[in-house]
Amino acid sequence: MPRHLLMRLEAPLIAFGGETIDKFGVIRDFPALSMVTGLLANALGYRREESGLHERLQSRLLIGARLDSDVQRLTDFQTAQLGKDDLGWTTWGTPEGRRGGPDAYSSPHLRYRDYHASLNVLVALRLEPAAETPTLDDLAQALDRPARPLFIGRKSCLPSRRVFAGWQDATNILEALKAVPFPESPIRLRLQWPDGEGVLAGDRVLDLCDERNWSSGVHGGWRPVREGVFDAPGGAT
Repeated sequence: MPRHLLMRLEAPLIAFGGETIDKFGVIRDFPALSMVTGLLANALGYRREESGLHERLQSRLLIGARLDSDVQRLTDFQTAQLGKDDLGWTTWGTPEGRRGGPDAYSSPHLRYRDYHASLNVLVALRLEPAAETPTLDDLAQALDRPARPLFIGRKSCLPSRRVFAGWQDATNILEALKAVPFPESPIRLRLQWPDGEGVLAGDRVLDLCDERNWSSGVHGGWRPVREGVFDAPGGAT
């Protein structure tokens, strides 16, 4: 029976990023495959320019998630006054200024960022092929002794508890998510998992664009996932 690694993503603020349009940074309810890849790669110590390592890790990952708390969203309004000599840090290594000429610096830089408040998410994952490096054991060790600080979606979203949450043997991702003890009080739990990794009564199939091209830095392609709901009987987490 396949072994699955469990992660507990819990923090005062979490950002499962979606499509960013202009100055609006929206979020999704479930963690993207690219976000989990980035979190694990950060723990392993991969450098951003090592796109081949990121691509291979992403291609091997099978992930599913269970929301163990209600979704509460908030929008953070962010503003910064930049002078003409101020440059912003970017993930691609080139300092960024403001477009629009000298008049662009007469007003502040504005943007809106959505966050999940006090979210508690269980993630189950495995790697295929399992014997290739890094293995699940390598990932577990890296999560407990990360090469760099871990964050959940954005650098301000620091985990409030241990990310590595143990192991679960199960036939597929869905069964792994269902086998882990549920929250203490009964709750209708929402789940998302890859198509082909189990079926839940009343679930639906969606096409999700959450794979990153780590060379170009953009998202593309589609993968089928299932989303469903079931009533947890209540138990200890």
